Amino acid sequence: MWKAIGLFFLAGVAEIGGGYLVWLWLREGKSATWGLIGGLVLFLYGVIATFQAFPSFSRVYAAYGGVFILLSILWGWGIDQKSPDQYDWIGAGICLIGVAIMLWAPRN
Repeated sequence: MWKAIGLFFLAGVAEIGGGYLVWLWLREGKSATWGLIGGLVLFLYGVIATFQAFPSFSRVYAAYGGVFILLSILWGWGIDQKSPDQYDWIGAGICLIGVAIMLWAPRN
């Protein structure tokens, strides 16, 4: 379980970080180098996700979506200095409950 959580975290940081670098390039006027690095980091995100032990691509990516929501809120709070409100936290919690159900529910 801890390996799965760690991989979701690494993938999330890579996706959000890579996307942020591309955002800085295209929306904030940074040099194309920022965009290139962002693209490489986004590529790493795709690689990291393949190390998950779960057999289903769709389940891994659906569950990752819930983790991504929480990490996006934390990124906005830490990097963009946008404080989440109670509804952000409630929504992220609901998503994480969904992730846990999708990944660890007993199946035949």
